[in-house]
Amino acid sequence: MIKRSDLYVVALLPVALWGPASADDRKPDECGIASVYATTREETASGEDTRPEDFTAAHRTLPFGALLNVNNQDNGRTAAVRITDRGPFVSGRIIDVSQVAARELGITGLARVCLDIVWIPESNPVAGK
Repeated sequence: MIKRSDLYVVALLPVALWGPASADDRKPDECGIASVYATTREETASGEDTRPEDFTAAHRTLPFGALLNVNNQDNGRTAAVRITDRGPFVSGRIIDVSQVAARELGITGLARVCLDIVWIPESNPVAGK
């Protein structure tokens, strides 16, 4: 069964792939430490359930629905994620990624990452909550 969150990623994947001709053409929007979401399902700040199989993430300030590429600085792997929650609330960490995104990135605990914002929704009444 195709989930709504999967459709978002598939529909916006071409947008994530467009961009500068090389990585040197653009600086990352934010760099820091990433952590991995717990495996339990629970409601997020956006009202969606956390699902380990969805390419989702938590960020303190980016609006819900924003798409970004997370780049693992240690191994060069990248994953596209959609912001659905707030956090992480541990000093020094900038993003929590779902289980499937962590596998794609090769993260088992913490990792140095850089974030590239690909798309931000035009209007988001709950952004910043």
